Amino acid sequence: MPYNTTAIPPRKEPTGQTQLPLSRVKKIISQDPEVAMCSNNAAFVITLAAEMFIQHLAGESHNQARLDKKPRKNVQYKDVASAISHHDNLEFLEDTVPRTIPYKLALAKAKTIQAQLRGENVTADEGLQSMQQPARTNGDSTVPSTEEVDSFETLLRIDDRPDDPNEQLELEMRQAAAEPEPTENDIGMSG
Repeated sequence: MPYNTTAIPPRKEPTGQTQLPLSRVKKIISQDPEVAMCSNNAAFVITLAAEMFIQHLAGESHNQARLDKKPRKNVQYKDVASAISHHDNLEFLEDTVPRTIPYKLALAKAKTIQAQLRGENVTADEGLQSMQQPARTNGDSTVPSTEEVDSFETLLRIDDRPDDPNEQLELEMRQAAAEPEPTENDIGMSG
């Protein structure tokens, strides 16, 4: 049986009905501890706003799919992530829908971060050298380039810290010890 892949055109006029189930949206709203009660009208407006947001995100993702090297009609995860990273008004979703990276690159970065947490001075190049493996038969190297690691580093938040408070304290102490001593040109911050 063939799939029905025809798109549902967006409504032009308000009809008083929503595409998303209103009862489900009310349940989601009631899960918020800060909201004591929500009227039917407010839930309806929230449902319409959610529909409009989904249409906007889908449209931007479809545009990214068409801008790809090989234009496609199907929207994939990478198109949604690309749309989110290219538009400032969707920036709040970057943690929810992150861009994908190769596994070997993530593994190299994780080893570098672990070494830094242990107090070792490891650069991105040294982390890559620890990942070296025999080359594939087609001649491509399995080790990601330094540029890939640097681009991945920009995707991480600068304030990424370990979950364990003791490790976080040790990391902050090592970072404070690594800071240069103030010179006579520095302005002192005293209370």
